[in-house]
Amino acid sequence: LRSNATMLFGHVETPDERVDHLLALRDLQDETGGFQCFVPLAFHPENTPLGELRRLPGPTGYDMLRVVAVSRLLLDNFRNIKAYWVVMTPKLAQLALAFGANDLDGTVREERIYHAVGSTSPRSQGAGDLVFLIEQLGRRPVERDSLYRPVGVTA
Repeated sequence: LRSNATMLFGHVETPDERVDHLLALRDLQDETGGFQCFVPLAFHPENTPLGELRRLPGPTGYDMLRVVAVSRLLLDNFRNIKAYWVVMTPKLAQLALAFGANDLDGTVREERIYHAVGSTSPRSQGAGDLVFLIEQLGRRPVERDSLYRPVGVTA
Protein backbone atom coordinates (compact mmCIF):
# COMPACT_ATOMS: atom_id res chain seq x y z
CA LEU A 1 0.00 0.00 0.00
CA ARG A 2 1.24 3.44 -0.86
CA SER A 3 1.19 6.08 1.83
CA ASN A 4 2.16 9.66 2.60
CA ALA A 5 5.26 10.64 4.54
CA THR A 6 5.06 13.46 7.07
CA MET A 7 7.29 15.53 9.30
CA LEU A 8 6.02 17.60 12.21
CA PHE A 9 8.42 20.54 12.59
CA GLY A 10 8.79 23.76 14.51
CA HIS A 11 8.75 22.46 18.08
CA VAL A 12 11.89 21.06 19.77
CA GLU A 13 13.91 19.75 16.81
CA THR A 14 16.99 21.36 15.34
CA PRO A 15 17.52 22.18 11.65
CA ASP A 16 20.02 19.29 11.52
CA GLU A 17 17.36 16.91 12.84
CA ARG A 18 14.95 18.09 10.15
CA VAL A 19 17.54 17.30 7.47
CA ASP A 20 18.21 13.89 9.07
CA HIS A 21 14.48 13.15 8.96
CA LEU A 22 14.27 14.09 5.28
CA LEU A 23 17.32 12.02 4.40
CA ALA A 24 15.85 9.01 6.22
CA LEU A 25 12.62 9.44 4.21
CA ARG A 26 14.61 9.67 0.99
CA ASP A 27 16.48 6.45 1.84
CA LEU A 28 13.22 4.68 2.70
CA GLN A 29 11.67 5.88 -0.56
CA ASP A 30 14.67 4.54 -2.49
CA GLU A 31 14.22 1.21 -0.73
CA THR A 32 10.44 0.85 -1.00
CA GLY A 33 8.99 3.42 -3.43
CA GLY A 34 5.99 3.39 -1.13
CA PHE A 35 5.43 7.10 -0.57
CA GLN A 36 3.23 9.07 -2.91
CA CYS A 37 3.85 12.45 -1.29
CA PHE A 38 5.59 14.31 1.51
CA VAL A 39 3.54 16.47 3.87
CA PRO A 40 5.43 18.96 6.06
CA LEU A 41 3.28 19.70 9.11
CA ALA A 42 4.00 22.87 11.04
CA PHE A 43 3.63 22.62 14.82
CA HIS A 44 0.95 24.90 16.26
CA PRO A 45 1.79 25.48 19.94
CA GLU A 46 -1.49 26.97 21.13
CA ASN A 47 -3.52 24.67 23.39
CA THR A 48 -0.72 22.10 23.63
CA PRO A 49 1.43 21.14 26.62
CA LEU A 50 4.61 22.15 24.75
CA GLY A 51 3.15 25.52 23.91
CA GLU A 52 1.91 26.16 27.43
CA LEU A 53 4.87 24.79 29.42
CA ARG A 54 7.76 25.78 27.18
CA ARG A 55 6.17 28.80 25.49
CA LEU A 56 7.27 27.61 22.08
CA PRO A 57 6.42 30.13 19.37
CA GLY A 58 5.93 27.62 16.55
CA PRO A 59 7.43 27.99 13.08
CA THR A 60 7.24 31.20 11.10
CA GLY A 61 6.02 31.47 7.53
CA TYR A 62 9.66 31.67 6.49
CA ASP A 63 10.34 28.38 8.33
CA MET A 64 7.44 26.72 6.51
CA LEU A 65 8.61 27.89 3.09
CA ARG A 66 12.18 26.87 3.86
CA VAL A 67 11.05 23.34 4.82
CA VAL A 68 9.10 23.04 1.56
CA ALA A 69 12.08 24.24 -0.50
CA VAL A 70 14.60 21.99 1.25
CA SER A 71 12.16 19.07 0.97
CA ARG A 72 11.91 19.55 -2.78
CA LEU A 73 15.70 19.52 -3.06
CA LEU A 74 16.41 16.58 -0.72
CA LEU A 75 13.41 14.42 -1.59
CA ASP A 76 14.35 14.06 -5.23
CA ASN A 77 12.58 10.69 -5.32
CA PHE A 78 9.21 12.09 -4.15
CA ARG A 79 6.99 13.22 -7.00
CA ASN A 80 4.69 15.25 -4.75
CA ILE A 81 5.33 17.78 -1.98
CA LYS A 82 2.19 19.01 -0.29
CA ALA A 83 1.50 22.56 0.89
CA TYR A 84 -1.28 21.79 3.33
CA TRP A 85 -3.22 25.04 3.39
CA VAL A 86 -4.91 24.17 6.70
CA VAL A 87 -1.51 24.26 8.42
CA MET A 88 0.02 27.13 6.43
CA THR A 89 -3.00 29.32 5.57
CA PRO A 90 -4.18 29.45 1.96
CA LYS A 91 -1.97 32.41 0.94
CA LEU A 92 1.21 30.88 2.38
CA ALA A 93 0.35 27.53 0.78
CA GLN A 94 -0.07 29.39 -2.52
CA LEU A 95 3.41 30.88 -2.09
CA ALA A 96 4.75 27.42 -1.23
CA LEU A 97 3.83 26.37 -4.77
CA ALA A 98 6.65 28.68 -5.91
CA PHE A 99 9.01 27.13 -3.34
CA GLY A 100 8.71 23.53 -4.54
CA ALA A 101 5.29 22.26 -3.50
CA ASN A 102 3.01 20.92 -6.22
CA ASP A 103 -0.08 19.98 -4.21
CA LEU A 104 -2.42 22.21 -2.18
CA ASP A 105 -4.10 19.11 -0.79
CA GLY A 106 -7.79 19.47 -1.32
CA THR A 107 -11.17 20.64 -0.33
CA VAL A 108 -12.12 20.40 3.32
CA ARG A 109 -15.63 20.83 4.64
CA GLU A 110 -14.74 21.57 8.27
CA GLU A 111 -11.23 21.09 9.62
CA ARG A 112 -11.06 20.64 13.40
CA ILE A 113 -7.70 19.17 14.44
CA TYR A 114 -5.41 22.09 13.55
CA HIS A 115 -8.00 24.64 14.61
CA ALA A 116 -8.13 23.09 18.07
CA VAL A 117 -4.45 23.99 18.44
CA GLY A 118 -4.63 27.49 17.03
CA SER A 119 -4.68 27.40 13.24
CA THR A 120 -5.85 30.71 11.79
CA SER A 121 -6.61 29.28 8.35
CA PRO A 122 -10.23 29.05 7.19
CA ARG A 123 -12.09 25.99 8.44
CA SER A 124 -13.03 25.01 4.89
CA GLN A 125 -12.03 25.57 1.27
CA GLY A 126 -13.99 24.68 -1.79
CA ALA A 127 -12.62 23.65 -5.16
CA GLY A 128 -13.19 27.15 -6.55
CA ASP A 129 -11.06 28.69 -3.80
CA LEU A 130 -8.16 26.36 -4.55
CA VAL A 131 -8.50 26.83 -8.31
CA PHE A 132 -8.30 30.59 -7.79
CA LEU A 133 -5.08 30.31 -5.72
CA ILE A 134 -3.45 28.10 -8.34
CA GLU A 135 -4.52 30.18 -11.32
CA GLN A 136 -3.27 33.39 -9.67
CA LEU A 137 0.23 31.91 -10.03
CA GLY A 138 -0.32 31.26 -13.71
CA ARG A 139 -0.56 27.51 -13.17
CA ARG A 140 -3.15 25.03 -14.34
CA PRO A 141 -5.06 23.23 -11.58
CA VAL A 142 -5.58 19.49 -11.96
CA GLU A 143 -8.05 17.61 -9.83
CA ARG A 144 -6.71 14.25 -8.72
CA ASP A 145 -7.78 11.27 -6.69
CA SER A 146 -6.06 9.98 -3.55
CA LEU A 147 -3.53 8.05 -5.67
CA TYR A 148 -2.59 11.20 -7.63
CA ARG A 149 -4.34 10.10 -10.81
CA PRO A 150 -5.81 13.07 -12.70
CA VAL A 151 -9.61 13.10 -12.72
CA GLY A 152 -10.24 16.54 -14.15
CA VAL A 153 -8.50 19.61 -15.49
CA THR A 154 -9.84 23.10 -14.88
CA ALA A 155 -9.83 25.19 -18.05
